[in-house]
Amino acid sequence: MSGNTKLEVGEGLLERLKDGGSVICPEGYLWELERRGYLRSDVFTPEIIFGQPERVRNLHEEFVHAGSDVVEASTYYGHRDKMKKIGQEDELETLNLRALKIAREVTDSTNTLMAGNLSNTTTFDPDDPSTAENSRRIFREQVEWAVKGGYTFIIGETFSEIQEAQIALEAIQKYGNGLPAVITLAPYGPKRTVDCVPFPQALRQLEEAGAAVN
Repeated sequence: MSGNTKLEVGEGLLERLKDGGSVICPEGYLWELERRGYLRSDVFTPEIIFGQPERVRNLHEEFVHAGSDVVEASTYYGHRDKMKKIGQEDELETLNLRALKIAREVTDSTNTLMAGNLSNTTTFDPDDPSTAENSRRIFREQVEWAVKGGYTFIIGETFSEIQEAQIALEAIQKYGNGLPAVITLAPYGPKRTVDCVPFPQALRQLEEAGAAVN
C-alpha cells in the first residue's frame, strides 16, 4: 500500500480523492468484536480497550490486510452517555486516548491514514433541544481527544437524523483544529432520514456546510 508517512493535516485523504483515487475505510468495529464474543450486545460499548486491547489492535491489522487505507479509532459508542450505562464514565478519557493510541500505532506500522471517530449518540431527539446540547458536549470531547492523537481526519458515522449529523460536523469544524470531516448517514428508512429529509438533500446540506466527504 502506497502513501506518504509525513502528510500535512488532512493531506492524505483529500489529495487521494482530489486526484481521482479512492480511499477504502472499514466501519463496524464494534459489531465485528461483538460477533466474535468480545463485547456485550446490549450496550455495544468498546470497554474491550481496557481488558483485551490486543483484540482491537488485531482487528485494525486485519482490516488493513484486507485492503483498508484507513485505521479508524475504535471509539464508536465510546462517549459519555454510553459509558455511563456500564458505570465507567470516569474512564471515558482514558478509553478514548488508549483507543486512539492503538490506532495510531497500527497506522504508523502500516503506512495508512488515521481517522478519529464520532458516532450517533442514540440519545438525540430532534424535538428536545436539551439533547442537542448533550450531543454537542459529547462530540466536543471526542473531537478534542482525536486532535491530541494526531489524526488525519475525523469520521462522524451512522447518523439517522440530519440534525445530529450537522451537530457532529459543527463540532469537528469548531474543535478539530482544521481536520477534514467525513460524515455518513444510516438509512434506517427508505429514501430519507429519520427526521424526514430525503437523502440527496441531506447529503447536499452536509456538503454545503463544509463536510469534506459524505
